[in-house]
Amino acid sequence: MGTADIIPGISGGTIAFILGIYEEFIQSIKSFDLPFLQLLFRFRIREAFQKVSWKFLGSILLGIICAILTLSKSLSWLLHNKPILINSFFFGLILATIPIVMRVMKQWTVAKGISVVVAAMGTYFFVGMAPVSTPEALWFVFLSGAVAISAMIMPGVSGAFILVLFGKYSFILDAVNHRDFVVLGVFILGIGVGVITFVRVLSWLFKNYHDATIAVITGVVIGSLNKIWPWKETIREITTSHGKIIPIEQINIWPASINNEVGFAVGLMVIGFVMALNLNVFGNKKS
Repeated sequence: MGTADIIPGISGGTIAFILGIYEEFIQSIKSFDLPFLQLLFRFRIREAFQKVSWKFLGSILLGIICAILTLSKSLSWLLHNKPILINSFFFGLILATIPIVMRVMKQWTVAKGISVVVAAMGTYFFVGMAPVSTPEALWFVFLSGAVAISAMIMPGVSGAFILVLFGKYSFILDAVNHRDFVVLGVFILGIGVGVITFVRVLSWLFKNYHDATIAVITGVVIGSLNKIWPWKETIREITTSHGKIIPIEQINIWPASINNEVGFAVGLMVIGFVMALNLNVFGNKKS
């Protein structure tokens, strides 16, 4: 999940979905509720942590931190120098969610099939949208944080992409660089409210409309392939205060010619596809 979060356009939630731990991930976040906080404030710490899935979430968080610390530099180099190859691998990985979901779904119906198609089409066009000009007011910073973290939890769309789409990616980076604690505080508050709200909505949907929710998530993941397609042409880009160039508007294209790089990219797609299937089987066995 940490590796996926480093790659723009990929959600760590997608990897959790492939591994078969997504629903447990949602329920574990939900377990940190008001009774947990009440026990903490009463200094009944042991009792508080007995009521939450801190071991599960702690393991995931540790894995994410380790991935970011150990892989950030190498992945950044690959994204800058070999974006086609790294995106090809993840394209195959995400593509494998289609047969994976066919196993997860308890019973297919026409309505669920339509849900997959509609969600896929909606996401396909959504991730292809150009960034918009938005206000820099604190209420919108709060909203950006809430929506971005919801996207990060939801398989298919990355939180970083939401910030780019909302025109707040560079704005938040500048706030970090210039130690603007007011903006960062409001943004983190939005993240907190987004997590608390969104996981409860998802938990309710899984409990009451399990297959329909899985169908929509599947469509979102499939539609997000538009964002991770390896061959792109950059239309517009921004430069951060550190001189880093970030593409904010791209269009998908076909390879200009069939060469060794294209063959290697297709090979990486196949490797990613097979790896995802194996990870899903392994994760289900462990569960």
